[in-house]
Amino acid sequence: MTGRLTDHLADRFGPDATSVSHGLLVLDVEPKQWIEALTYARDDLGCTYFDWLSAVDELENGLSVRAHLWSRTRRHHLLVRTLLPPGWPVLPTASGIFRGANWHERETHEMFGVRFDGHPYPRPLLLPDGFEGCPLKKSFVLASRVVKQWPGAVDPGQSASEARGRRRPKLPLGVPKPDEWGGSTCGTT
Repeated sequence: MTGRLTDHLADRFGPDATSVSHGLLVLDVEPKQWIEALTYARDDLGCTYFDWLSAVDELENGLSVRAHLWSRTRRHHLLVRTLLPPGWPVLPTASGIFRGANWHERETHEMFGVRFDGHPYPRPLLLPDGFEGCPLKKSFVLASRVVKQWPGAVDPGQSASEARGRRRPKLPLGVPKPDEWGGSTCGTT
């Protein structure tokens, strides 16, 4: 089944657009082909079940937006991906194609900062009013990581004061160096 699907997708989107990853057929498209790819998957490949949509922060490459679809009649999966360039995370909404995309797009907007043009209800979903930033982007600083000691900064049986003198403390992803953060905990001195 995957061979025939790959052929159909290669005819429509080019031979380099498809791959198989962990047994899952993957279609990589340009952002301008996002709606076309989702519509084609629904109408021509029978992928009428919208499972989920989210993003992955690819750092300097941008944000990869992914939609997972399933065909209940033909019993196959399809992962549609597109890479949004850094500084321009905008896609047209898929909520007109799959009603289930509505909630997922709202979440992806809040967590990653992807704007879905034409979304029918672009209101906050999970974060409190006034929250600033995108918590799932790798550049977002989590204050709790700065305040709480990071596992691995100290060897077993070694105190934090002993570790400070012997090696540079390890910092988790998303935590700036103390001189960049200000060296204080949560803004208090």
